[in-house]
This record gives sequence, structure tokens and C-alpha cells, in this order.
Amino acid sequence: MIKFGVAGNSSSFYAEGHTNTQEAALWCKQRGIDVFEYSFGRGVTLPSETALAIGKKFAEAGIELTAHAPYYINFANTEEDNIGKSIGYIHQSIRKVVQFGGNRVVVHPASQGKLSREEAFAYTKKNFTELAHALNDSEYAGRIKICIETMGKLGQIGTVDEVIELCGLSEMFFPCIDFGHINAREQGILKSAANYNTIICKMLDNLPYEKVDRMHIHFSKISYGAKGELYHLTFEDTKYGPEFRPLAEVLAGYGFSPYIISESDGTQAEDAIEMKQIFQEELAKKDSVLV
Repeated sequence: MIKFGVAGNSSSFYAEGHTNTQEAALWCKQRGIDVFEYSFGRGVTLPSETALAIGKKFAEAGIELTAHAPYYINFANTEEDNIGKSIGYIHQSIRKVVQFGGNRVVVHPASQGKLSREEAFAYTKKNFTELAHALNDSEYAGRIKICIETMGKLGQIGTVDEVIELCGLSEMFFPCIDFGHINAREQGILKSAANYNTIICKMLDNLPYEKVDRMHIHFSKISYGAKGELYHLTFEDTKYGPEFRPLAEVLAGYGFSPYIISESDGTQAEDAIEMKQIFQEELAKKDSVLV
């Protein structure tokens, strides 16, 4: 079953007077939201006591928690000390998501910097292999999904092909397909169900079925320029896209069980609910055809 969620708290959550993420558990439950993605984008500083309290509230509400590792992780770094730090940041993120009661951590793979594309990806692949070894030697072996994200800027490592190759390095590495990022990076490529299906088919051809079935998805409309992603938008945008319905049509046909996280700018909850409704409409169409 597909689960729909939010990346952090929406503007409407705060507008209603809420201030604490623990309050978001009941708030999300009342709106039919299935997953809450907690961001450690600026660093893993959440006290263990607070993490356990958040996990307890969301478990009581029947809502799963996932985590996003720090944004500054860079596996194309050429300095061993910095790679050790990046692996450490992921371990810190894992520790917190386990305290939440979850098992998924989203990771931005790398930035190209001054390296050539080939050099940057070679370092990224080498260092993700080191991460895989470190996780295999840890208490988290086999318990955690590291969701490697497709990225929206040309200077970032994280094309669909690159993410697929990185996901092949470990049983614990799963794709996080950010369709807004893909659309921005490729200058508005996602126009139809066929465009989405091309990406799905590429994953099915190159990854174990489970990794596609249980993939992580980020979705939002994103503005873009010549170098790719600029900033996130809401579903009200009519200029940039991408649109969710063609993806819902494709997913309804496959019967996958991904987590789909709304990353809209301030309207995460409203847009997650809309995605859920759209998917249910597309699933009903498929069911009516079968009948």
C-alpha cells in the first residue's frame, strides 16, 4: 500500500497555533497523512529524550517517521577525514530514526565541485561502498534503508542512472526518486505518464524488484533555470510542474508500495492529501476497467 507523507510541518500547522512537532502526530492523523519526514538538514542535534518522545506520539497516532540526513553530506569529497564525517552524520541520523521507531534515512549523495563528472562519481561510488561496509559492521545492518536521492542541480551527483548504480552497492541502499528534482534538472521533462514510466522501467531493469516496489519518493513542483533547480513551489503553480496525476496513473498500474513525501513550499500537508486523493481516483479507474 502506498503511504503519503509530509516533509516537516506545513504553514497551516503553525497558523493554527501549534509549535511542537509532537503535536504534529495527532494533527497529521486527523488529515489522513501516513508518514512524517523529520529533517536533520542543518545537523543532528535533537536530544535522545525528545526523539523518543516524538516517536512515541507518532506511534500512538499510527504514523511512520522517516528522517532526512544533513544536506551538507558530500560523498564526492576527496579528503578521507571529511568522508569519515559524512559517514558519521549518517550514523547519527540512523540513531535518531531508530529512536523514532522508523527505518528510512534519505541522503543527498554529493556535489561535483571542481572535479570532472567522472571523477566526482568515482569518488561518490567509492565512498558509498565505504558507507556500506561501515553499516554492515554496525548494529544497524539489515535494519535500515538508506534512500539515495536524485538531485535537481546540474552540479550535483544524483541523476537517475547514478542513483541506480549507487543503490546496487548494498542491500540497504534504496532509491529516493525526487520527481521534482528530475523535472528541474532536465528542464521540464516530465509531461506524461509515459515520461514517468520510462524512469520506472529503467529502475525495474537495473534493480531488484523490492527496491522499486519499496522506493522512497519526494514530490513537489520546482522552479528551474539553466543550471536546474531554483526553489520549491506549491501545487498552485501552473508554470513549472511536474503534475502528479500522470505519476499516480503509472503507480496505480504497477501496485507498488512506496512512501511518497510532499516537499511543497509550506503546503506539504494539503498537497500530500491531494496526492492521496488523486491516487485513489486513478486506482478506482484501474479497478473499474478490471471489473
